[in-house]
Order: sequence, then C-alpha cells, then structure tokens
Amino acid sequence: MGPKYGVIALCIVLFGVLASAQTMPKPEEHRTIQMVLDRALINVEKEFVPAADAMPDDKYNFAPTNGEFKGVRTFAQQVKHVAATNYELGAVILQEKPPVDIGDETGPDSVRTKAECIRYLKESFTYLHKAIAVVNEQNAVESLKSPWGQNTVTRLGLTTLIIGHCFDHYGQIAVYLRMNGIIPPASRM
Repeated sequence: MGPKYGVIALCIVLFGVLASAQTMPKPEEHRTIQMVLDRALINVEKEFVPAADAMPDDKYNFAPTNGEFKGVRTFAQQVKHVAATNYELGAVILQEKPPVDIGDETGPDSVRTKAECIRYLKESFTYLHKAIAVVNEQNAVESLKSPWGQNTVTRLGLTTLIIGHCFDHYGQIAVYLRMNGIIPPASRM
C-alpha cells in the first residue's frame, strides 16, 4: 500500500472516530429521585388539567347513564376526586394535615362550578409538587401511616400511586369528553 492509500486510510479512520464521538451519548446530569418523580407528575398534570378544562361549564355535571354507567361520578366529581386525593396523599408525603377541605370520595361540596373545580385541581398539583420536593433517597421508602387504615405506605409508593390514579381518572374523563363530542386536548392533532 503506497503513501497515498495510507493517507486515505488514515482520513477514513479519523472521520470514523470523529463521527462516532459526535454520536456518543453525553454523560447524564445527576438525576435525583425527586427529579424523576416530579417529571412524572408534570406529565400527568399536562394531560389531566387541559382535559378537565376542555369540558364546557354546562356539561360539568354530566355523567353517563346508558349501559353500565349507573351511579358513576359526574365529570365535576371526577375532577374533584382527583384533586382531593392529590391533597390527601400529598399531606401524607409531607406528614401534615391537608391544607384544604378534601370532603369525601367526590371532593368537597363547597367546590361547585367549573372554575372552582379547575382552581382546586391546579392547586392540588401545586401542592403535590411541594410534596414531591421533599422526597429523597433517604426518605423515599420510609414507613408512613397509611391514610387508609392501619397499614403503612412509603413516599415513593404514594407518588407512583398518585400518577397511576390521575391517569386512571384521565381515562374516565376522556370517555366523558368524547361522549359529549369533545376530543381530549392530548388527542388533538
């Protein structure tokens, strides 16, 4: 192989090294458990709040009645239930009393209008962000008194429960929206 081919081979090798260096993943920033949990909360919040806001005022008391829907929560009760549960579980994570009335399974009776429901919901997510901010590697699996009976729970377990609970009810309100001819914002193109 002559010098000309040696230079070409060297250029090819250098080009390959430079190209692979550009595609190598960069070292990740230090991620904390709090950052990962908060990102999950942000994701569900970005789905749920716009869906709750998409239902018109005059349909906020809508509840399906056809088929196997007898006795289900109204749209407003779905939204208030999620918010009340957010407050309840956030309070356990923070080891304090909920800062607002959480009412019963369908949220507080004092929250009635769409505007009140949306405000209550948004403030519950703000409270959850505050709660998640205290979760760290040292306390994530600490035993806490469960809000339901004598069992114990952990901050990590409650946070993952919150995300699942919100997405569960998101699925329900998405059905309510579609039953009223409304495409959920996350499904719009």
